[in-house]
Amino acid sequence: MLTLTRTIMSIETKIVPTSPGHSPSMPEVIAPPAPGGNGESNRTPSSKTPSQDHRLTIVELMRVLQFGDSMLPVGAFSFSNGLESAIQHHLVHDLETLRQFVLTATRQSASSDAIALLAAHRSACDHDMTGVLGADTALFNRKMNEEMRTMSVRMGKKLGELSNHLIQASLLTDWLEHVERKETPGTYPVGLGLLFAGLGLLEQDAFAAHQYGTASMILSASLRLMKIHHFDAQAILFEVNTTAEAEYERASRATLDDMATFSPSLDILAAAHVKAHVRMFMN
Repeated sequence: MLTLTRTIMSIETKIVPTSPGHSPSMPEVIAPPAPGGNGESNRTPSSKTPSQDHRLTIVELMRVLQFGDSMLPVGAFSFSNGLESAIQHHLVHDLETLRQFVLTATRQSASSDAIALLAAHRSACDHDMTGVLGADTALFNRKMNEEMRTMSVRMGKKLGELSNHLIQASLLTDWLEHVERKETPGTYPVGLGLLFAGLGLLEQDAFAAHQYGTASMILSASLRLMKIHHFDAQAILFEVNTTAEAEYERASRATLDDMATFSPSLDILAAAHVKAHVRMFMN
């Protein structure tokens, strides 16, 4: 893993800007723990999981592929997930540092965004809008920098609008109405959890699509930002995919209170990116 905090300490003087400026039946799931006063869970979820014998039908598999596709029109192409700033300040400068950056980003995603996604999926399967809104707010409040908040809510709203056009899921429609009334942030992971629940797909499927999408977003941006062969990008993505099972096992046992997004290096880089004079991506 790339030790981002240690690295940024050596370059922090360089990053200061110098100029102004469903399906027939729902899968068996476990209802989430009862939320606390702030909408966040304080109890450990049941260790019970859906049957390991579950096999995706062809239609289900194609649904996962569709909503995990980097070409899905939710605006992912406009964001680099922090890579652009990392390249500008030489934190990422070759294939190995790119590999470490992607592995770090996906691990961080599994410890924050993916936990909210799983909580939202479980709440949706239990028809619990309070739980969905609690996950949405809890995740948004843990995003420290403006650019990451912007990325999450813009992609979330677009996904909600697209999903609402494709399927009839009352909870998803209700959530989108809350978003439009500005009663909840509308983060992308929560929207994805709602969508997969509405499609009758398991939480593992939603987790896989989310983690794949995070890595794919960064690697797609890397092809536009640095000299890297398409084969090398696919090799990194292939490696990231092998870590997903372990990351899911870790995230599936966590509660909203366990979400952790501490990444000062990326927050500093994001702050620098806000004032950058030349940039290709919104973050």
